Amino acid sequence: MTTALITGASAGIGNAFASQLAARGNDVVLVARDEERLQKLAAELRAQHNIAAEVLAADLTDTGALARVEARLADAARPIDTLVNNAGFGSNGLLHELDVDDETREINLNVVALVRLTHAALGPMVARRAGGILNVSSIAGMQPTPRNATYGATKAFVTSFTQSVHEELRGTGVRATVVCPGFTRTEFQERAGIDSSRLPGFLWQSAGEVAAGALDALERGRAVYVPGTMNRMTAGFVSVLPDSVTRRAAALVIKFSE
Repeated sequence: MTTALITGASAGIGNAFASQLAARGNDVVLVARDEERLQKLAAELRAQHNIAAEVLAADLTDTGALARVEARLADAARPIDTLVNNAGFGSNGLLHELDVDDETREINLNVVALVRLTHAALGPMVARRAGGILNVSSIAGMQPTPRNATYGATKAFVTSFTQSVHEELRGTGVRATVVCPGFTRTEFQERAGIDSSRLPGFLWQSAGEVAAGALDALERGRAVYVPGTMNRMTAGFVSVLPDSVTRRAAALVIKFSE
């Protein structure tokens, strides 16, 4: 039996990853701050899929809690075969009007925790010459994102970082994939203070669609996976247009959604 550790597993895409990994026969280690939600999800997954589900409640912006998750990943006696770095959050507004401590916390979760957990997982995986890491980024990381400046920058880091690690792992038997979703129906927008009700339905995907495609991409050894036709078109346009165009277009989309 293989084991997957999923951060941000209590809701949204993380919940979908946990459910689909369990359905594919993996034991799971569920990581998030909300222990009550995690315990409920763990009970559901045990009952539905006859797998082991471990709960590890942790705020990954807390150094002590982060260290506990790193230790779990590094535990050779209880190997983790797949790490899904999904935990993260965004903020919305003009940078100079936002709380800088919240912005720093966003960087610590979206970037620092992801790097430390990836590092902790890779040692045992490379030693076993098997394993996979799936890092959740965003198409927001492919262009400047006015009013989401910190979020977009953290996701740009995740995309670049994961592609570099993917290449470093060539020939080791270990895979690393970054998934870059677009608008996905989760609690993310509400928590970020974004009213996205005016955006048309065709722009949206479900968390289940994103998770299923990402897991398939990891299994195939892809470096980057952009789910959804509209998102792939957006990524293609962004790659050839100058930043002066993409940053203004991004600002208009955010303004329209508010």
